[in-house]
Amino acid sequence: MERRNFLTIAAGAAASDPDARYTVEAKFYEKLPYRKIKCKLCPRECVIDDRERGYCGVRENRNGTYYTLVHSRVCSAHVDPIEKKPLFHFLPGTLAFSVATAGCNVNCKMCQNWEISQVRPEQVRSEYVPPARLAQLAARSGCKSIAYTYSEPVIFYEYMSDAADAGRAAGLKSAVVTGGYIQEEPLKQLCKRVDAIKVDLKGYSEKFYREVVNGELKPVLNALVTIRKLSMWTEIVCLVIPTLNDSDQEFRGLAKWVKANLGTDVPVHFTRFHPEYLLKNLPPTPVKTLDRAKAIADAEGLRYVYVGNLPGHPGENTYCPKCRRAVVERAGFTIRSLRIRAGKCAHCQEMIAGVWGA
Repeated sequence: MERRNFLTIAAGAAASDPDARYTVEAKFYEKLPYRKIKCKLCPRECVIDDRERGYCGVRENRNGTYYTLVHSRVCSAHVDPIEKKPLFHFLPGTLAFSVATAGCNVNCKMCQNWEISQVRPEQVRSEYVPPARLAQLAARSGCKSIAYTYSEPVIFYEYMSDAADAGRAAGLKSAVVTGGYIQEEPLKQLCKRVDAIKVDLKGYSEKFYREVVNGELKPVLNALVTIRKLSMWTEIVCLVIPTLNDSDQEFRGLAKWVKANLGTDVPVHFTRFHPEYLLKNLPPTPVKTLDRAKAIADAEGLRYVYVGNLPGHPGENTYCPKCRRAVVERAGFTIRSLRIRAGKCAHCQEMIAGVWGA
């Protein structure tokens, strides 16, 4: 994924050395005897000795107090179409000011942004972009939202929360692009501050999560249920990888689970894999595999199923579930036509699930 940096216009200097500006006490941890702490942010629940860090590499125990080292420590910033996230039912045709810090709480073998997600913050060039400044840059760039993306926003939770508050005060919405590997309480608090969450459901088996993601499936499914119960707009992306998560059984199981637990209006994107990071030995996903995944999910009753990373494919478009006419036509990240009026199909007046106005 290409990331054009806007860091040259952000206030601050390169952060090659630790800097107190980036160090803020973390939320969601428990103090233990002997100056140890237990992190309560993600399902790993790392138990960390004094002067050590958690699995993510960006949160450190200092004398029994837990700190994030990446608050306002932006290593990548770019103005993206919201469709690139991808979010297809959230402010279509608008721009999102997209930011990331270093670090992640999993290690996906297919990661597109491993240069920033699988390193410690000291290992990449970063800039100090406090929340108010971020909101100012986003508004000045003509964006309608701030997107927390590229690495894993869960690990820069405190910055994301503060930035979402600053963005809301400036009239901007916030969108989170996440793997959903987060505990329930921090997720509930986050949902009070943001407007949309796109979850990468990386596969539909514990074996895949264990061997390819270095995580667990169940906490991600639990997070999706929590997001939906809180009426947060969400979309799901499944990167389809040949031989690893591309069986009909897995596609059908995923679609059935979404229908039963989240409802038929949650968009599901089946996207094409390209060889990357530790999976360069596998070929790109065949188009027929993505067509099959979509056909299976459609047959299970999901109303908005997409094919991604294939510009020009008809599976990029949004179709009215009642009259079946196209209400949003896309070409890659570009909106070619939008036929939704006040949240309804312009042809038959059927409600189209989503967030359509700023």
